[in-house]
Amino acid sequence: MSATLPRPAAETPLSYAAVGATQAPDLLYFPPKGFRPMQVRARLGSGQARFEAASSRLMAWGVQRGAGIRVGEIQPPAPSETDWAGLRYDEAGVPLGPLAAHPEQAYGEDGTPLVTAGTTAELTISAFGLKVTGPVRVVYLVDEPGRLGFAYGTLPGHPESGEESFVVEQLADGSVWIVIRAFSRPSSWIYRLGYPVLRFMQWRYTRRYLRALLPGRVPLAPATAADGPTGGR
Repeated sequence: MSATLPRPAAETPLSYAAVGATQAPDLLYFPPKGFRPMQVRARLGSGQARFEAASSRLMAWGVQRGAGIRVGEIQPPAPSETDWAGLRYDEAGVPLGPLAAHPEQAYGEDGTPLVTAGTTAELTISAFGLKVTGPVRVVYLVDEPGRLGFAYGTLPGHPESGEESFVVEQLADGSVWIVIRAFSRPSSWIYRLGYPVLRFMQWRYTRRYLRALLPGRVPLAPATAADGPTGGR
């Protein structure tokens, strides 16, 4: 009998059904059934330069790394023969050819792969002398005037099941904010037994998230060579 090989992270289904629900305006009042919602925000400063600096760092996993989380095994989505992104047009509206469904991967100044939709990663924290790793997949991007960010959902093996979004916003008065929204629950009976500890760790890291993009902050857990797109299990 041949052994069944584990599925690559890019092919593994998410561990929850309400994909994209962090975008719902009424998330705090009507979260997915069985999940606990959360929304927090913090001011990062003001001005266009602050918005651009904070959002650029955000898209290089700066919130997670700045909170002391190791971001590893970053895997951009694999191209598929069925992918279709539309056509390119010239100024006269004449089609020039198909758009690339998976544009070339971009990288931050330190070589960290930037966040793209479909990217998978492993987030590792140290808690009570133990290392806990949670695999996630980016489920959508936010790219609007004055708003930039992304959300990731949990994959099997994560202590929690649910979704979390991170968005940097610039308001009409010029102020710049980070807004974090999430819904979650323990992913298994083992983690349900330790729910108070899980809640404490979530609260602890959420506070770190809110400070991670402040001016002058240095990442607590810089990426390593293994954090590149070729890293494997």
